[in-house]
Amino acid sequence: MATPSQWIAGARPRTLPAAVVPVAVGTGVAIGDGGAVWWRALLALFVALALQIGVNYSNDYSDGVRGTDDQRVGPMRLVGSGAAAPRQVLAAALGCFAAAAVAGLVLVVVTRAWWLLAVGALAIAAAWFYTGGSRPYGYRALGELSVFVFFGLVATAGTTFVQLERLSWTALVASVPVGLLACAMLVINNLRDITTDGPAGKRTMAVVLGDSRTRVLYTLCLVLPLAVALVMAVWRPFAALAILSAPLAIAPVLFVGRGVTGRALIATLQQTGRFQLAFGLLFTAGLAL
Repeated sequence: MATPSQWIAGARPRTLPAAVVPVAVGTGVAIGDGGAVWWRALLALFVALALQIGVNYSNDYSDGVRGTDDQRVGPMRLVGSGAAAPRQVLAAALGCFAAAAVAGLVLVVVTRAWWLLAVGALAIAAAWFYTGGSRPYGYRALGELSVFVFFGLVATAGTTFVQLERLSWTALVASVPVGLLACAMLVINNLRDITTDGPAGKRTMAVVLGDSRTRVLYTLCLVLPLAVALVMAVWRPFAALAILSAPLAIAPVLFVGRGVTGRALIATLQQTGRFQLAFGLLFTAGLAL
C-alpha cells in the first residue's frame, strides 16, 4: 500500500501550475471585462486540477502496465516503482475524472451552455487516451498539441466563458501564451526521458524531433509567451506586466541550452513551473486591471 506522501508525489504537484494558470488568466480577463463570478472561477479551478491530477495518475497507470516506466529517470511513479497496485492507481485516475465531470456539469447547468458537455467529454477522453487505450496519441508525438488545446485554449477561454457567458477574443489570445507554457512543461519532461522513451516505443515529440531540436522547441515555448504579452499590451496595456517574469526564464533556457540531460533536468522542470506560475499571476493581474 502506497503511503500518503507517495500518492501526493504520484499526483506530481510540480505540474499543477499547468492547471492553475489558465483558470487564473481566464478569470483575469473576466475581471477586466467586469463580469467575474468567483464561485464559478473556483469551480473551474477544481475541474482543471482534477483533470491534471487525473491525467497524471492515468499516465502512471498506463505507462506502468506497459513497462514504459521500468527505466524511468524522472520522479517516482506509483505503478512503475511497485508502490501501488495498478488497479488502485486506475481507480484514483477515474475518481479524479468523475469529480471533474460532476463539477463541470454544475457549470454547464448554470450557464445552460449544453455544448460544454461535448467539450468536457473530449477533455476527459484526451486525458485518458494520452497514454491509455490501445493506440495512445502521446506515443505518437501529439501530446504537446493536446496540452496546448486543453490546458491553453479550452481552459483559459472556457474559464472566461463560464463567468461572462460569452466567448471573448481577449481570452482566446491570452490562451496562446498559457498553452505554450503548459507545453514547455511537457517538452522538458519528454526531453528528460528521451533516452528511455524511444527504446520503450514511446514516440514523443522529443523522440521525433531529436535532442537539439527539442531544446529549441522548449526555448520557444518560454520566449513566445513574453512576445504575445507585449502584443496584447496594445489593447490591454497592463498585460505587459507579464514581462517582469522574464528573469525567471533565463536560468532554465541557459540550462537546457548547455545540453544537460537525464535526472539533472528535474531542476529545470521546477524552474519552468516557477516561471509559468509567475508569468501567469502577473499576466492575470495585468488583464484584470
